[in-house]
Amino acid sequence: MVLKCLFCFSLAFVVAFIISPLIFSFCKKIKASQTILHYVDAHKSKQGTPTMGGIIFIAGTIVSSFFAFNTDYTFALLIVITMLAYATLGFLDDFIKIKEKQNRGLRAYQKVIGQVGISLIIALFVYSYVGTSIAIPFSSTKLDLGIFIIPFIVIFFVAFVNSVNLIDGLDGLCSGVSIAYLISFIFLLSLSLISLSGTILTEIQNLILVCSCLVGALFAWQIFNGYPATIFMGDTGSLAIGGFLSAAAVFSGYELYVLILGLPFVLTSLSDIIQVAYFKKTKKRVFLMAPLHHHFEKKGFNENKIVIVYIIITCLLGVLTYSLASIFGV
Repeated sequence: MVLKCLFCFSLAFVVAFIISPLIFSFCKKIKASQTILHYVDAHKSKQGTPTMGGIIFIAGTIVSSFFAFNTDYTFALLIVITMLAYATLGFLDDFIKIKEKQNRGLRAYQKVIGQVGISLIIALFVYSYVGTSIAIPFSSTKLDLGIFIIPFIVIFFVAFVNSVNLIDGLDGLCSGVSIAYLISFIFLLSLSLISLSGTILTEIQNLILVCSCLVGALFAWQIFNGYPATIFMGDTGSLAIGGFLSAAAVFSGYELYVLILGLPFVLTSLSDIIQVAYFKKTKKRVFLMAPLHHHFEKKGFNENKIVIVYIIITCLLGVLTYSLASIFGV
């Protein structure tokens, strides 16, 4: 299993790395450049940087996954399909931004409708064929939500996908945190293999393999997106990652673990919600700028340092989660 994971990682890395210059040239040729928000002063120099680069790691993940799956790969296949569905939604958003040469793409309600539609299909599948229980962290107990698993999954998807989208504000931040999260998630899933058998065992093994594919593709992507970025992933990439991570959590029943493993994603969304709500009520701000990583920028912290700290914190959360799960159960 370990060797297969390494194979998937390596293949995805190679594929993503090879196609990166091609995608970069294509994006420049069609003038798919990023429009920077006027109030993000620190990022003015990034105006015109090519966007929609998420195609790089999406393609790397898809191609390598064809060589990854064994039998019983329904979960893994649906995760890839979900990734593509959210990537398509993100692509539409990026396309409108590029065409109109401004930072507003799809309207908020249009994004929400698209996200709810995709997640509802996943929720109905889970309810009908997977089960209605979710794991309680650090125990062998499961919580059966029954029919309420459907709205729970829809809300979970919308919250998680938009959290990933929001954290994509600094060079290498979204992909770096996602890599750390995925590696921790893979280790967490590996603990569950001991108690599984039959079809569900193979399904989770394939889920681990497809996660390894995305990790490899994101490592290749990080070469081009790390500070200073030569290309941005755009909503094409951030929504694709969000859809992938959400689907992986849902099909494993580990949604509640996201609150711990994905704490940087959670805090990013919370900071934005708090800022907007507090400003509407008082016309004052809690943070110098939201989401939280921009607050740290305004405080004078170097962009690269913020990214590194976020990644380290995500890694530490992974170690903590794995350790507690090893002791108390998963």
